[in-house]
Amino acid sequence: MLGVRGAGLAWGLRVMTQAWLRNSGARALARAAGTPRARHWQPSAGPGPRRRRLSLSAAAVVNSAPRPLQPYLRLMRLDKPIGTWLLYLPCTWSIGLAAEPGCFPDWYMLSLFGTGAVLMRGAGCTINDMWDRDYDKKVVRTANRPIAAGDISIFQSFIFLGGQLTLALGVLLCLNYYSIALGAASLLLVITYPLMKRITYWPQLALGLTFNWGALLGWSAIKGSCDPSVCLPLYFSGIMWTLIYDTIYAHQDKSDDALIGLKSTALRFHENTKWWLSGFGVAMLGALSLVGVNSAQTVPYYTALAAVGAHLAHQATLTCPALPLPLSWKLVHDEGLASGAGRPVHESSP
Repeated sequence: MLGVRGAGLAWGLRVMTQAWLRNSGARALARAAGTPRARHWQPSAGPGPRRRRLSLSAAAVVNSAPRPLQPYLRLMRLDKPIGTWLLYLPCTWSIGLAAEPGCFPDWYMLSLFGTGAVLMRGAGCTINDMWDRDYDKKVVRTANRPIAAGDISIFQSFIFLGGQLTLALGVLLCLNYYSIALGAASLLLVITYPLMKRITYWPQLALGLTFNWGALLGWSAIKGSCDPSVCLPLYFSGIMWTLIYDTIYAHQDKSDDALIGLKSTALRFHENTKWWLSGFGVAMLGALSLVGVNSAQTVPYYTALAAVGAHLAHQATLTCPALPLPLSWKLVHDEGLASGAGRPVHESSP
């Protein structure tokens, strides 16, 4: 089981980071080249009625939903599921580490946390778009979001937010009392992190604090409370991971952000981004090593950790903010395809 945990950690970090970068790059290249967005269906080759091509992608599922529901599904980013995975993975790490030696993680808890990740990511995106509706109209990448585009009113989004939070509360109430209190404490972060880009150059840090709360909650859901010697370094390592991927992601909006007065680590780091990312990677690996020591992990865990370190180092060498954005992302994208890690998935944003 130790091998399964370590391999799962390595796979999650590798595939989610590659998917985040790869699809951001693909979108940037498409915009730069003036390429129209791909459709999820094409007419049949011969005469006769048009037929939809069967697709199980998240975007295709949203596009096939009843039209009145589609703006709400896009508001909670169901068509861009990478953000949900990034929220869910820290939960799985702590649930896996909390499992008894020789046993698989608790599948019931994994399913509960998966449902909660979908709902809370949707709630976070709804709050984000409510706060940012005026800014979103000024940025090409976000101008078509449902609230900014006028597809959903503020009142409708507020009601929708209440529904998501109510369902998420139902999931939270399935946990022990300690975890209920701990989970409720994260709501302040969920509400306030979208505001951080207005007041600090470190909004990615606020996102990391929010998105990795599951590293604490997953352990307490299994054990009944948090073990600081394991949970805190695991939480810290997740925050460092978020700083890595979301700093790279923020570079695609840095020109627009500078024009409209928003802040990000991409603007803070400038040409020193590679060195900052390297430092975050070292801190992340150090924290994960401490997690391994404090939870009595063995060789498979550290083997997986070495693979994670190699991947982070390789990714840092491909990040070159000094290049024009589409070219810099093309290097990451092409290298990701050459490595064969994962399948292309849709662009995501917090």
